[in-house]
Amino acid sequence: MALFERRESDRTQEYFSSLDAASRALSVTAVENDFVEDVYGKLASVYDWTFGPALHPGRLRAIQRMGLRPGDHILEVGVGTGINASLYPRECTVTGVDFSSSMLEKARDRIARKGMTNVRLLEMDAAALKFADDSFDIVYASYVISVVPDPVQVAAEMRRVCRPGGRIVFLNHFRSSNFLLSRIERMISPFTIHVGFRADIDLPAFLAQTGIHGASIEKVNIPRIWSLVTCVKA
Repeated sequence: MALFERRESDRTQEYFSSLDAASRALSVTAVENDFVEDVYGKLASVYDWTFGPALHPGRLRAIQRMGLRPGDHILEVGVGTGINASLYPRECTVTGVDFSSSMLEKARDRIARKGMTNVRLLEMDAAALKFADDSFDIVYASYVISVVPDPVQVAAEMRRVCRPGGRIVFLNHFRSSNFLLSRIERMISPFTIHVGFRADIDLPAFLAQTGIHGASIEKVNIPRIWSLVTCVKA
C-alpha cells in the first residue's frame, strides 16, 4: 500500500506538472514581518473563536497524516495560540515557534492550564530557525504559509531542520486551479491579508520553488478550499 493515498485527479496532476511553475510568482500580495506581527497581535484574543472551529477538521487530519510514534520530535512553525498542542500525543516532544509575542502569550497560558509538559514554546522567525540541521521527525506549518513574508524561505528552513525520512506538512489555503476562482482570489488577496492571510498563494509554484517533492495533497475543511500537503524528506 502506498505511504500516502493520492487525492488529486489526473487532470490536476497534469496541471501541476505541465506548467512552468517555478517561474511563476507565488502571490500578488507582499507582506512584512512587522505587518504580520501587528495583524496577529490584534487577532490573538479572538483567534480561537474566529479561526478555531471552522478550521479544526484540517488540524485533525494533519495529525492523522503525520503517523506519529512515541518519542517523535515535532516542530510546529507558527504555533499561534497553541490550538494544536492538545492534539499531539503526550509521548511526543513538541517545539512550537512563532514570531508574534501576543500569540505566544496565549499559547503559554493554554499549555499551563492543560499541564502539557511535553511542549516548549520559543519566539522565533520561521525564515531563520535557530535549530541544527535534521533536528526533527515532523515539521508542520498550520495555516502559516499564507501570512509569512517569504513562504519559500520558510519552507526551505522547514526542510533543513527535518531529518531525512521525516515528514514536512503544510496545512494552508492555496489558489484554486479553476481560472475564474483564481482570478477572484488574486483580486481579493490584498484585502484578505488585513484579516490574517493571503488568498492567492500558488501551490504548484510553491512546491516547485521549495524543491520539496513527493507530496500527497488533499482537500480538507468545509468548504474544501484548504489543502493538506504532506511530504517526506528525501
